[in-house]
Amino acid sequence: MHGADSRDTTDTYIIHVVKLLIQTLITPKQCDPGEATKLLYDLLYTEPIKIVLMPGCSSVSTLVAEAARMWNLIVFSYGSSSPALSNRQRFPTFFRTHPSATLHNPTRVHLFQKWNWNKIATIQQTTEVFTSTLDDLEQRVKEAGIEISVRQSFLTDPAVAVKNLKRQDARIIVGLFYETEARKVYKEKLYGKKYVWFLIGWYADNWFKIKDPSINCTMEQMTEAVEGHVTTEIVMLNPETVRGASNLTSQEFLAQLMSRLGGKNPEETGGFQEAPLAYDAVWALALALNKTVAPLRAKGRRLEDFNYNNQDITAEIYRALNTSSFEGVSGHVVFDAQGSRMAWTLIEQLQGGSYKKIGYYDSTKGNLSWYRNDKWIGGDPPRDQTVVLEEVRFLSQKLFVSVSVFAGLGIILGIVCLTFNIYNSNIRYIQNSQPYLNNITVVGCVLALAAVFPLGIDGLHVHRSRFPVVCQLRLWLLGLGFSLAYGSMFTKIWWVHTVFTKKEEKKEKRRHLEPWKLYATVGVLLAIDVLSLMIWQIVDPLRLTLETFTKEDPKGDLDFLIQPVLEHCSSEKMNTWLGVVYGYKGLLLLLGIFLAYETKSISTEKINDHRAVGMAIYNVAVLCMITAPVTMILSSQQDASFAFASLAIVFSVYITLVVLFVPKMRRLIMRGEWQSEQQDTLKTGSSTNNNDEEKSRQLERENRELQKIIQEACLSMSFCMSILLDYAHVLWWQKEERVTELRNQLAERQALRARKPASCQNQNQNHSVPPLASSEPPGYSPGTEQHSVPPSFSNNSTLYQGEGKLSRNHCHNSRLPLLYK
Repeated sequence: MHGADSRDTTDTYIIHVVKLLIQTLITPKQCDPGEATKLLYDLLYTEPIKIVLMPGCSSVSTLVAEAARMWNLIVFSYGSSSPALSNRQRFPTFFRTHPSATLHNPTRVHLFQKWNWNKIATIQQTTEVFTSTLDDLEQRVKEAGIEISVRQSFLTDPAVAVKNLKRQDARIIVGLFYETEARKVYKEKLYGKKYVWFLIGWYADNWFKIKDPSINCTMEQMTEAVEGHVTTEIVMLNPETVRGASNLTSQEFLAQLMSRLGGKNPEETGGFQEAPLAYDAVWALALALNKTVAPLRAKGRRLEDFNYNNQDITAEIYRALNTSSFEGVSGHVVFDAQGSRMAWTLIEQLQGGSYKKIGYYDSTKGNLSWYRNDKWIGGDPPRDQTVVLEEVRFLSQKLFVSVSVFAGLGIILGIVCLTFNIYNSNIRYIQNSQPYLNNITVVGCVLALAAVFPLGIDGLHVHRSRFPVVCQLRLWLLGLGFSLAYGSMFTKIWWVHTVFTKKEEKKEKRRHLEPWKLYATVGVLLAIDVLSLMIWQIVDPLRLTLETFTKEDPKGDLDFLIQPVLEHCSSEKMNTWLGVVYGYKGLLLLLGIFLAYETKSISTEKINDHRAVGMAIYNVAVLCMITAPVTMILSSQQDASFAFASLAIVFSVYITLVVLFVPKMRRLIMRGEWQSEQQDTLKTGSSTNNNDEEKSRQLERENRELQKIIQEACLSMSFCMSILLDYAHVLWWQKEERVTELRNQLAERQALRARKPASCQNQNQNHSVPPLASSEPPGYSPGTEQHSVPPSFSNNSTLYQGEGKLSRNHCHNSRLPLLYK
């Protein structure tokens, strides 16, 4: 239709639509679905027949639009923004001049990217419009590479949800809720220079100034709380001076609207912001109805023929609305395939208690018109999250340098002791202290002192990629140093204990322990450590680990937190490995203490410094047993841990070197033994010095062989002597028997002579044999038959030993002189 008739017809349709609109808005509870249901029933069953319904709120539009298709009614909304209403299968006859709430999301994402925010949080009221909007936002930010760190929701009370946002350090917060709940959210005091809220733009401009009995906040407090928040809203008033279908510019429309309000404050007038959308909605519907006149006339029908069972007229109205395109007071009016308005987005910020336009965004073209008048507390947009700055706790360099100086001096002392020991190795006093073992002790002490330097090296000196090398260096230097230093001292004290605390018959066998056995003992201890360390590093190598501490809040900066960290050398099963190593070393230390105590009263020239070795073992054992657990407890305190461990190493080494070598130096210097020994060495020649030890060992072997031969000869002589003594004993008894027989014969003759007359006795005296000597045989006693054995042939004589009493003890080697001195 054209000309005046067209204008009149359109005006007629507009008047009819406005009447319907007024009927829809008569209820004071326009966003109550229950009231909307009752009103819909009244409209459907009250004359005249309605051709179009125009609800306002999304909750009402959802109910009305889903039911309207049953009566073939077109539903046209001016204030519904729920994304769910874009579902054509559920709402096939729904149109709206208010764009979908999802149209805000491209604008929000663009602002996030503009202000370099990669982490946001959301809080929503649990209604369909906000849930569907948030689902769309979540999909869009995910595509843009932005993270939603926290997503909270609430039904009526947002207190718990806001507390969760605080707990999760939410900074950039998108809030989707009605203005009443918005006041409750700000009551929870989640605001300030480090927070930015994105709210819905269709609140009343003074929503935060409205007195709410449920909120104990003054208007000044609420104004302070909401300062700086950003809103996105569909452009509801065309910013350009363009005359559209209504022959009015946006400013002329606004002036007429203000005159109709009669001086009322627009901020206190509900629906004031949506007025241009409602005006354009009426015009869109009128133009669509006007567009259907010709097609319906061609079919012999009119709009007045519409009833709730007529689908043809509804289809023509749907087609006319779907192809609508005109300039309205809210801007260019056009609908997408889902019946939603395509429009620009207005970006505003609350500055000084009032909203200021800071830009526009055209989502169809992705263009942002920016005014550069955004203001922030502190001057710049806040960060999207608290920036955690890692602060490595480094070792105090003064402490490191001080301990390193002592360690360096200890290494020099070790070199001096090693040089002294090697230079004077030909002196008998030094030789009797097992100088090679002392040299091993010095080397171990130097390695242990060298371990102090990597113990103090941290990220301040080397890059983290090379830190595992430092970890390996610490472990190997300290492990090998302990094995060599303590192992050599342990070997000495063990040898002394083995030789001088055993029974007499076993001592001889152990007294001649060759030096290679001592070195082999040290080698075994060293091999055990090397093997265990190799297995450790192959199976579970040491690597850099970071120990984190409680975050610290720097003064005057709300966007940063300090995260203290401490670098450690560790592995996955560190405690297991340390338990094995500490257990093995602990047993060695305890055994060393026991052996040192057992040998404290022994004096020997073979190892003349074993008492000093015992003192060194006491020192090392006590310091190690204290240091190991204390350093584990103080592992989180880098200065204390390093000081305790390094000083324990330094003191152990210093005491060991001083105890072992200072007495030797003092003796050689004070007594001058080194001079006489050196003069003897010059006379005998250097070749003799080199072969003395070998000759000594050879003479010892020859001496032991000769002792065995002498013992065997002694046994043979004892056996022969026993045979000779037995033969002499037999001869002596034969002699005794003969003497007894002669005595008996003499007694008989004397008896016969006594019976003859005296004359015969006198006569016979001149011719008789001279009487036997009156001397009696040794051991003869008249009147007794017992005769004593001469002392020289007594069984108790030392010259006589029975077979049963012969033993090797009567040829004891203590009675045999050694063949060499």
